[in-house]
Amino acid sequence: MSAFSSKLQQRAGVILTALALCTLASLLIAGMTGSVAVPLADMPAALSELIHGQPASLAATLLELRTSRALTAFVTGAALSLAGVMMQALLRNPLADPYVLGLSAGASVGALGALMFMCAAWMVDAAAFTGAVTISMILYWLARRDLRGGTAAEGGTALLLLTGVILQCACVAVVTLMLSIAPESRLRSMVFWMIGDLAGAPVRWLPWTVMAIAIVFALRNARAMNVMALHAEAAATLGIRVGALRKGLFFMSGLLTASAVTSAGSIGFVGLIVPHACRFAVGPDHRLLIPAAALAGGTFLVLADTLARTALAPQQLPVGVVTAMIGAPVFLYQLHRLRK
Repeated sequence: MSAFSSKLQQRAGVILTALALCTLASLLIAGMTGSVAVPLADMPAALSELIHGQPASLAATLLELRTSRALTAFVTGAALSLAGVMMQALLRNPLADPYVLGLSAGASVGALGALMFMCAAWMVDAAAFTGAVTISMILYWLARRDLRGGTAAEGGTALLLLTGVILQCACVAVVTLMLSIAPESRLRSMVFWMIGDLAGAPVRWLPWTVMAIAIVFALRNARAMNVMALHAEAAATLGIRVGALRKGLFFMSGLLTASAVTSAGSIGFVGLIVPHACRFAVGPDHRLLIPAAALAGGTFLVLADTLARTALAPQQLPVGVVTAMIGAPVFLYQLHRLRK
């Protein structure tokens, strides 16, 4: 048994090390690539200038701007991917993603309302976060019995999912109303926010804090998530506090989604395809799936944003368009693999 456990630990170490190296490579590519390329030979000097806080050269200035955007893309992608893992474990539905319960639609109502009234950037972020949290509180109040219950029956998760879909439809109606009455000068920024855009997104401490708390929570409950996924009906009899676990997964996935949407708008497919891809690659064990999905999701969004910046340079595409164009065929392929 100890030899088997040792092999699993070695495999996990190799996989996570490879993903960490891929993350570093993606950040390096993001820093070098753009309308004006930064040669690899100039990177050490530019990094030295940034470390000392004196970005004097063009290479250092470009690297500072691109690194800030890449770090925001990484934490956003990691948050969406981790929220997808938690949401799929909570709803026991492989098609669940961070947006399925209407949290992104609530954030859209808040952010687009602030954009329509030409509020400052920090007020747009605050309104988006408030909208997502408000929808999560309403959803919890409406489905609190299902989340508190000690059983993970299909009926409870189906009711929670249906409630979230109804709230999302209501928020989409409000968003449509705002887009129809908004002045033309504000429409472009409002549409870009809805699609998902990282242009000008600064590095904030809140998404990183939420990410750290969520990873600690998820890793501490990884074994319980495994048991609930395999033996949902009998999880309570096996010593799992199902009610507390479901509430924790609900609130943590809601916080991750709110922080991600606040930073970059509604970016689709990351929280849907990355968890599935990681399951195909590393298996369903949440002890390995959780860190793997976070690293893979962050890396994927960094590379997608780099492509969005450079595909039609100097014009920039919304990163949500790129993730959708990549995510749709990838998800169809995953469904085909799932049937086989």
